[in-house]
Amino acid sequence: MTVLDYGAIIQKILVRDKMGKVNNVVVGFDNPLDYLEDSIFLGACVGRYAGRISGSFRLNGKRYALYHNQGIHLHGGKEGFGKKYWNIDTVDHGKDPSVTLSYLSPAMEEGYPGELRVTVFYQLIGKALHITHSATTDHTTVINLTNHSYFQLDDAPQIDHYLMQLKSGKILETQDNLLPTGRIIPVQNTIYDFLKEKRIATASLDTPYLLESDKGIAGSVYSPISGISMKVRTNQPAMVVYRPKEFPGVCFETQNYPDAPNHPHFPSSVLHPGETYCNRANFEFDLVF
Repeated sequence: MTVLDYGAIIQKILVRDKMGKVNNVVVGFDNPLDYLEDSIFLGACVGRYAGRISGSFRLNGKRYALYHNQGIHLHGGKEGFGKKYWNIDTVDHGKDPSVTLSYLSPAMEEGYPGELRVTVFYQLIGKALHITHSATTDHTTVINLTNHSYFQLDDAPQIDHYLMQLKSGKILETQDNLLPTGRIIPVQNTIYDFLKEKRIATASLDTPYLLESDKGIAGSVYSPISGISMKVRTNQPAMVVYRPKEFPGVCFETQNYPDAPNHPHFPSSVLHPGETYCNRANFEFDLVF
């Protein structure tokens, strides 16, 4: 794995396929400087709030206005955590190699209250990448972090042949601008139904899937061409699955519900002083012959 201090970006995860060929299974640039012009958060830590918020939110009786584009605040704003330089605190090249990065977000950055101390811990254990996002604040705020890697399990020009399974029977209904309506709807008999493994085919996804348990596999994806499979586990209540139009890849963004600060019946995204935010996600790679 290769990690950059800019955006805490995962630039490379190298996995051998069933033919012994080494594949970088995350979409990225060979030249780190190219990330300075990137607008789609390749491999980055996104925050303070991953996903979409409808331009503002109310917290403890006060309205906080956020940077937005046509009423949509996305992935932390105009210059979220994915566009910041992080400190590299520790690097361990031992048996289970790891790297720890940190960032201090000042109070009212992008409109969010509270000084936020954020840590991202990446570790390779066996065939799995373990990611832990953690944070503390000095003032009550909202937070929702995730990693925004686009996974590409082979070098084919599309991913229609990928087999995917999502252990979720419910999604958030979204408007045309992808902001949640507040309604939770079942996936059965819709294009979003991946309860049983099937080809991704032409499914267009930018969809918040709701997870009922943090004990099992949230989702999996497999390329019959490379034989590489990946399983995702997380302690988060949702996973946004995003298939971009620009290139072959798919995101599994483990996180809280988008726009949770504006929907009281969604899981709370509020972080108080003295508490520690913790988002854990494991990406487990294997070969299927």
